[in-house]
Amino acid sequence: MEQLNFWDYLLDQNNIEIKQLSETERLDQSVQPLLEWFEVFARTMPWRSNPEPYWVWISEIMLQQTRVEAVRAYFDRFIAALPNIESLANIEDEKLMKLWEGLGYYSRARNLKKAAIVCVEQYHGELPRTYEELLKLPGIGSYTAGAIASIAYEQEVPAVDGNVLRVISRLLAWEEDITKQSVKRKMEAALLKLMKRVHPNPRTFTAALMELGALVCIPNGAPCCMECPWKSICLARIQKKVERIPVKKKKIVRKIEERTVFLIQDGDLTAIKKRPSTGLLAGLYELPNIEGFYSEQEVKRIWEEKLKLPLTVERLKDGKHIFSHIEWHMQAYRVIIPKILEQNKLLREQEGELFFVTQEELNTNYALPNAFKTWKK
Repeated sequence: MEQLNFWDYLLDQNNIEIKQLSETERLDQSVQPLLEWFEVFARTMPWRSNPEPYWVWISEIMLQQTRVEAVRAYFDRFIAALPNIESLANIEDEKLMKLWEGLGYYSRARNLKKAAIVCVEQYHGELPRTYEELLKLPGIGSYTAGAIASIAYEQEVPAVDGNVLRVISRLLAWEEDITKQSVKRKMEAALLKLMKRVHPNPRTFTAALMELGALVCIPNGAPCCMECPWKSICLARIQKKVERIPVKKKKIVRKIEERTVFLIQDGDLTAIKKRPSTGLLAGLYELPNIEGFYSEQEVKRIWEEKLKLPLTVERLKDGKHIFSHIEWHMQAYRVIIPKILEQNKLLREQEGELFFVTQEELNTNYALPNAFKTWKK
């Protein structure tokens, strides 16, 4: 048997001790290096620089399904237009949708307004201060309630999102399915006990966990283990299980829908329509479209029959948009109307009404979902 030198022996003994840490000990040992790392590497964000409850709330809702880099400009625009809860509660729905345009998942914006109305009616225009009361607001689940309570109000409450599920699962080498609510609740309970034991600053601790998952223990691709403040205590790394943790059930295969989109134009006017008040992209405006792919000749025939006018049709570039459970594969055509129509003339269709708007109106008044951004000027 090969003889270990003194330094190898010390390193080996240290690894044995680290491997044998209990979950409680491993969590306790994770706090200080995490906070020291965060102090050096934390990104500057407006809602961190000014963690007032309203700003934290808006940022957390925007950050659901959206990257930080994309959110910054939307956040600044939103706060400039709606600086407080009362202004959010009173905004017209269509103006709110226009402010939210490009962020997707528009139900988030609708729930923001619903929650703002509750805050005005029941909490004097402020967000409630406790985790339990925050949970009662529309659109606020356990993660968002925890984020607001810990970051804005500095309460010892955990906020467990995908980033936190990933980094803690790897730290503790949990091989349970993180998509299960039971696993999330287990982690929330473990972090709550940790915060009560160690008493880190809740605002800093919560933000640091999120940041570690965003910058080092990243969601897609290999984690940057050598840059991680937990590299010496991460059990998944020690056990060489990083690639298979966290465990997640296979995603549902999305349904593919083929659609043909029509950019119907009369000079500066473009035809749009409002979607139904329920279902996918509920209540938003869209470019007219139909299911299936059609040839240029078929498109010309369809719209000449509808408009009773000779038309020019040209093929545009294709597009694709991914929703949670549906994927749209889209081909598109520009349909050019050769003579001036009266602005806002209604074109009756079985699905609803088409109407014409100017390019300026489209840019300022109507929220067009990202699914159609390929053909928006």
